[in-house]
Amino acid sequence: QVQLVESGGGLVQAGGSPKLSCAASGSAFSINAMGWYRQAPGEQRELVATITSGGSTNYADSVKGRFTISRDNAKNTVYLQMNSLKPEDTAVYFCKADASRGYLNYAYWGQGTQVTVSS
Repeated sequence: QVQLVESGGGLVQAGGSPKLSCAASGSAFSINAMGWYRQAPGEQRELVATITSGGSTNYADSVKGRFTISRDNAKNTVYLQMNSLKPEDTAVYFCKADASRGYLNYAYWGQGTQVTVSS
């Protein structure tokens, strides 16, 4: 089983540039694509950014040009550098990892980290 632990959230001012981290751990699993999702109170969970094992990235239109997703495959860690934060970025941010063991495929979610942007 894969465990995901996010860190880096908290209370930040508008215009700030925090960086989120998500470390994946687990035996005998290969981590494939990883991504960040967010969910505001009373809202649906939405994709923020994804990155494949080869480094290809995809971003939601709302964060393009402001957020950057990256990963360190040796550490099984994915990062989300957030710049020019806006109050509407306030949400719980979740890390997701697609993992495989042999021919079996799994999806794992972290517990989430709260990001609150003050105006």
